[in-house]
Amino acid sequence: MRLDTEWVEFETAGKTCSADCARPSAAGGQVPGILVVQEVWGVDEHIQDLAERYATAGYVALAPELYSLGERPEELAPARIAAVKAFLETVPPPVWTDSEERSRAVDRLPDGEREQITGSMARLFGPRDWEGQLQALGDGVRALHDDPACNGLIGAVGWCMGGAFSGRLAAREGGLAAAAIFYGAPPSAEEAAAITCPVMGFYGGDDARITEAVPDFAEVMKRGRAGFEYHVYPNAPHAFFNDTRRSYRVDAARDAWARCLTFFASHLGPVTG
Repeated sequence: MRLDTEWVEFETAGKTCSADCARPSAAGGQVPGILVVQEVWGVDEHIQDLAERYATAGYVALAPELYSLGERPEELAPARIAAVKAFLETVPPPVWTDSEERSRAVDRLPDGEREQITGSMARLFGPRDWEGQLQALGDGVRALHDDPACNGLIGAVGWCMGGAFSGRLAAREGGLAAAAIFYGAPPSAEEAAAITCPVMGFYGGDDARITEAVPDFAEVMKRGRAGFEYHVYPNAPHAFFNDTRRSYRVDAARDAWARCLTFFASHLGPVTG
């Protein structure tokens, strides 16, 4: 399918946020929108590829670059983030989430590289402005709503950190018609109780840090006004959907992709016009 792709900007809290946008060229009318929420790595080639996949499926896809808010720190420059991601691919997966193990692995790097990796990891995995970035994503939903190619029906989907954002966004954005979470930490019980749109989740059986919290999230959702369906893939690790990393598991990713498209098709309605 031919796509129209461009970087756009929208305003949020007095700042400008850049976003990758992809639209199906031949739709012939308005289509639903999908807010594509980045992993910790930012809107890299993988996230841009996912935005284009959703556009190819018949949606306007918008992927806000959360690191573009204000002046982008040098530590979060795309090349610096790519270096961190490449480094983590050289160490065992448990090191990714263990700060002490990460530090020991970084200490073995050459001096110049060690300082750069350390500085960028501190930014990537340190304290995050959840509220400011959630507001930016909410303003991204409104930017999608105002896009002439969008029919006003909007879903959100995110991976890892973005999955956590997608769940929390569903709790506060009444403009969302559906939300999908790929191995993101579930929202708090209070937030889950506020969700009014249907949610679908995809999790790895070997990703205990995230997946063990999902049944409690499901219990809260049962008492609420929205449905929650989730799938746990046996032997799949965290980030099993990311086909640029060694964690990728093709069978789980294929099944999750088909289910996610069906989910959005069911809740975002047909193309209008």
